[in-house]
Parts: sequence; C-alpha cells; structure tokens
Amino acid sequence: MDRYVGNKTISQWVAAFPVLKKITAKEEVLWLNTCYEEKAPPQPGFTDFTVQEIIDADKRLQRFAPYIESVFPKTQKAHGQIESPLYLIPKMQTYLEKTCFLSIPGRLVLKADNELPISGSIKARGGIYEVLKIAEQLALDHGMLRETDNYADLANESFHQFFSQFSISVGSTGNLGLSIGIIGAKLGFRTVVHMSKDARQWKKDLLRQRGAEVREYDADYSVAVKEGRRQASLDSRCHFIDDEHSRDLFAGYATAGLRLKKQFDQMGLVVDDSHPLFVYLPCGVGGGPGGVTFGLKQAFGSHVHVFFAEPTHSPCFLLGLLTGLHDAVSVQDFQLDNQTAADGLAVPRASAFAGRASGHLISGCLTIDDERLFQLLKAFADEENIQIEPSAAAGGIGPVMLLQTTEGRRYLKEHHLINQMSGATHLIWATGGSMVPRKVWETYYKRAADNQ
Repeated sequence: MDRYVGNKTISQWVAAFPVLKKITAKEEVLWLNTCYEEKAPPQPGFTDFTVQEIIDADKRLQRFAPYIESVFPKTQKAHGQIESPLYLIPKMQTYLEKTCFLSIPGRLVLKADNELPISGSIKARGGIYEVLKIAEQLALDHGMLRETDNYADLANESFHQFFSQFSISVGSTGNLGLSIGIIGAKLGFRTVVHMSKDARQWKKDLLRQRGAEVREYDADYSVAVKEGRRQASLDSRCHFIDDEHSRDLFAGYATAGLRLKKQFDQMGLVVDDSHPLFVYLPCGVGGGPGGVTFGLKQAFGSHVHVFFAEPTHSPCFLLGLLTGLHDAVSVQDFQLDNQTAADGLAVPRASAFAGRASGHLISGCLTIDDERLFQLLKAFADEENIQIEPSAAAGGIGPVMLLQTTEGRRYLKEHHLINQMSGATHLIWATGGSMVPRKVWETYYKRAADNQ
C-alpha cells in the first residue's frame, strides 16, 4: 500500500524528486538545495535567529574563560577559550586525488573539532555553552554573581553546592551528552544523560566516571530525547537541553563562524569572489552544523558554500529539506533503517528549528556509505596522523562529490565558480574523535584495513 508522508504518497514524492530512488536504495548522492538563498516564509511560533544572539554567546564565553581555564587545565594555553586548530592537509588531498581519480583544485584544510578541549567534539561548542548560560542565569538571579565578577569564582565550593540544587538533562547518541555531562557535573549540577542504543559504551562509562547519571534506552535517538524531555517536565528545577529546539545550542555552534574567520586571517587564507570556500559538515539532527552554517554565512557571506554530509541509512536533514517537512518526516518513512556506525549521525528526524533557521543557507546535502567512512578514518590516520571517529569522517567525501558528480558540476556552473576553483579552499569539518579510547579506535582502523 502506498503510504502518505505529509501531503503526498511515497510514489508521488519519488515522482516529484527522482533522487529519492537513489536515496531509498542507500546510494551515495549529492542533492542540491532548491531553497538555497531563498528566505523561508514565516513559520508559526518560530522567531528568526539573529546575529545578536551570536554576539551575546561569544561575550558570555569570554566571561566564563577564567572559570574554564581554572577547572580544565588543558585550556590554559588558550586562556580558557574552547576552540580547535585549523590544519592544512595536503597529504589527505593527494590521497583523495589518487583513490578517487580526480584533481582537487585549490587547497584542502581540516577544522579539527575532534581536538576541542573538554569533550573532544563539535558538541562542546553548543552543549557547554548552554550549560554555562544556565549556570550564569541561576547565579545572577540568586544574587551570587555579577557580570563584572571574575567568573573563576564559580570553581568555589559554595557555587558547587548551590548548583547541586538544580539538575540538567539531555537526550543524546553520545557526543552532546558527553559535553553536557562533563561540564554540568563539573559545575555541580545533578546531570542526567538519556542515551540511545546507538551510543558507544565508552561514552556511557566516561560520563559515569565524570559524575553524570546515564539512563539507557533500547531505542533510537528520538525515543531517548522524548523520554528525557518527559522526565524533565516533572521537575521544576530541571532544565532539559533540547537538541531539536534549542536556540542556545544553536548560538554556541554559531560562534564558530566568526572564530574561523579569525583563523583564516591569521593563516593568510583569503575568501572572496576569486577564492570561494566550500565547507563539508557531518550532520545528525542538524543543530550543530546548522548553527555553524549560520555563523559561517555571517563571517563569509555568499563566498562560503556549505554542504551537509549524512550516512546513506540516516539522511534525515536531507529528507527534511527536500520534502519541506523538517521534523515531520522520518528516514523510516522512506524505508531507511537509521542503522549506521556513525553513532553521532544516527538520527531519524531532523531539527525543525535548525531547518527553519539555516535551511536556506545550505547549498546541499550528500550521503556517504559506512564503509567509506572507515576508509577515510584510516586515511586521516595514515596520511596526516589525525585520529577521528567514523561520524567525523563524513565530510571527507565532500570535495569528491562536488567535483565528480553531475550535480556538483551543475552547482559550480550555476554559481559561476568554475573559473575560481584554482583559488578555492575545501574545508572538512572533523566533528569528533580525540576522546575515543585507543583500543576502540583501533577496531575502527582494523575494520577499514580488513575491507581494503
């Protein structure tokens, strides 16, 4: 029986968007966003995200820098700033050219969020920020803190005891839970992380070691979030950090754009008409890459072109944008099973907030097979001595899809970029991996080596 998804049957969706045949067959595809650069119409109950929210987030992170530097010694060199390095990766560029039989004009760089301090993934940007904002507001409201104070004082036992009266919870496949669990427990909050079956055991173990409570579910991400949200609603002193709807998470992620521009300036990397920037971001529910994209557009304008990368079994954001249904469509609606080794990307439904806030800023979405994820993970280690996790490798196929596919070449032609490619920068965003235990990471590497 031909089921309805939204206002169309499956057959009608496929007729309208033939690319769905490849998507449902779990083939790797590059889909170009038909709404790119078209401002979405106003949505009921949705308030546009603003640049001021990014500025406020950056200022708040600066206020907390003395505290971060005090309680996380690894941030002392950066004076409490939660930021990752930017690397030129010419050997990885050569690897892609040789194995994929193409020439990649311009340069290839890596934004190493796998090395972000505290929790080792892009989720540190949003997750840690939202917890800090909650802590600040509580301390201000109760007269324990003024914005002009030295926030290093929050490391004192009096604040730890104060925050222990309150709790924070989140639903996660792993990395967001790590970020929130680590900083929440460090501040003194009672912290609960609701984790889906996709979450890795080592992440659950690490959270418990750091003082967070982990509640496990034999179900996917959506169920963990739904149950976490329900339980939090029963406790007036519990704040649920909602990856599907949070403006604060989005704001924390968005600060990455302005920071990246500073790094580009320091390295002498130019982004303008003759030097386009292509960014390839792994995508799960969409809040992280959506926020980063919003920030990138503020920093680089029309000169940056952002593509989201998702597993072939879990392209929820692609389906949300393609159908225009956002979180009202699931990958299961199109007979996809949401089973992927990229645990951070194992999400059946996209964030409606992220889709509405940044959907018109995204150039397109691409999908990648799990086995290719592992091959890229191995290549990053072999060629550049960089350790990432499978989900963080998703963007690695971005330059290949852009340059080798009909859709990619059409994008370059339609946006008058063909003659500018020699000056291009291709940026792969490595979203996590440095905290993966060595023995676990070696199983990833072995899987790739065994399948070569």
